[in-house]
Amino acid sequence: MDLSKFDPNSSGNPNYNIFGLPFSEEEARLVVLSVPWEVTVSYLAGTARAPERIQKASLHVDLFDSDVNNGWKQGFFLREPDKKILFKNDYLRKESELFIDYISQGQKIDENRFMCKALKEVNEGSGFLNAWVYDQTKALLDKGKLVGLLGGDHSTPLGFYKAISEKYNDFGILQIDAHCDLREAYQQFTYSHASIMYNALNEIPQLTRLVQVGVRDYSQSEWDYICNSSNRVVTYFDKQIKERQFEGLSWQYLADEIINHLPQKVYISFDIDGLNRTLCPHTGTPVPGGFETEQLFYLFRKILESGRQLIGFDLCEVGISSNEWDENVGARVLFKLCNLMVASN
Repeated sequence: MDLSKFDPNSSGNPNYNIFGLPFSEEEARLVVLSVPWEVTVSYLAGTARAPERIQKASLHVDLFDSDVNNGWKQGFFLREPDKKILFKNDYLRKESELFIDYISQGQKIDENRFMCKALKEVNEGSGFLNAWVYDQTKALLDKGKLVGLLGGDHSTPLGFYKAISEKYNDFGILQIDAHCDLREAYQQFTYSHASIMYNALNEIPQLTRLVQVGVRDYSQSEWDYICNSSNRVVTYFDKQIKERQFEGLSWQYLADEIINHLPQKVYISFDIDGLNRTLCPHTGTPVPGGFETEQLFYLFRKILESGRQLIGFDLCEVGISSNEWDENVGARVLFKLCNLMVASN
């Protein structure tokens, strides 16, 4: 593309795409799929509207990145959220809210025909979403595009994982998250946001290693799953990371140790609640603790320096706020992931 008349130092043009870049989908090397879906969220809502809000905030992100100089010149493109998916999300979200409220009071669903219907519709809708994401991402991969995904809640990338697994026979996921997401059918929703990694490990044999970093809120069943995973799941709990640092270990040492658990092909699954809550106050399920952005950007950079290849990423659970702080942070995380993705391929 001819960029001779494009000024990367000017303010972002709202008539252009993500980060104010003048690329079409065909011209861009990296395409980010928007997935406006939060049907199974169990606490705070709003993430389904994150892609369009991040698009707006991204116009204020400077295009210079000292880690990846001129990475943007390879072209990034964010697809607009599909209105049919958003409409389906809004309908099923109301169904799931009623269902969650019903079961939280200890009621039995087999005694309520409407609740049985609601559960069936939510699970079928989530299955539809998984298939849609698979179809969209597979088509992009088949075109030779680098692909990222922007949620929505953390249930959204399962179809993308499956598309990735058809291209790479052996890959690992680096999961940045306050939660393990290893619950089986949480709140009876098969494809709950709290079950994404459980489902990925059960349904995708090509996923040989899951490395979780920053976890600080988890259940007994998830602890048992990790302990019985035969090292397929390696979890770095936030408490343990902090305590090891308190006792003198550097983040460099811990980052190298984390990376040593990863295979050659690495997918980054970034739940924004892995960050300190001051950076994501309106995320779906906030938890005290977490990272600064630069800590994680350092870890990602070290992955590339190790010679490993970044094969995909998702960014999920970004909340929306009146002052656009969450969206601003989300846009900057997205920009870094896009730059690292093109630098690695």
